[in-house]
Amino acid sequence: MLELRNGLTLYHGSYCEVKEPDLDKCYKEKDFGKGFYLTTSKEQAKSFLNTSVAKAITKGVINDSQDYGYISVFNLELNEELCSCIFSEANIDWLHCVTAHRKRNTFNELEKNMTMYDVIVGKIADDQTNATLVAYIGGAFGQIGSKEADEFCIRQLLPNKLQDQYCFRTEKALKCLKYIESEKIWLKK
Repeated sequence: MLELRNGLTLYHGSYCEVKEPDLDKCYKEKDFGKGFYLTTSKEQAKSFLNTSVAKAITKGVINDSQDYGYISVFNLELNEELCSCIFSEANIDWLHCVTAHRKRNTFNELEKNMTMYDVIVGKIADDQTNATLVAYIGGAFGQIGSKEADEFCIRQLLPNKLQDQYCFRTEKALKCLKYIESEKIWLKK
């Protein structure tokens, strides 16, 4: 069950240790917009390491010989009232939210409404289902937002196999994350 509760352990996979998340270093065009992304699945965080290291090498942030990443572990301590949106399943509302953040000018009103949230929680597509989202956003299933395209895309996503993601979008939300430790993970070549 997707939830925000005290004591929740969350993981972040990256090319570097992250002890103090910085929203200025976060990308905008992710599933729930700009924010610091975590998951309850250590394996999910680990699976992101290769992507993170590859992007950092491409941008010249790290040496191209780096063959490791880090999983940073955080504990959630809700000491402030957070405005949150939780998508408990991969449904049409979730699909439109992800689309609005990945492709500008698709669901402008929805994207604007989502700015009110400190934290957005929902499913994350894995490598196999991400192709379905890309096809939907590209119009391969019909007009984005049409009933037919939406329903076809949702049927293809197999929601029961999707992991979770927690997007902390504000400084207020980040203050509720308490750094525990980081684990160095060697990447398989």
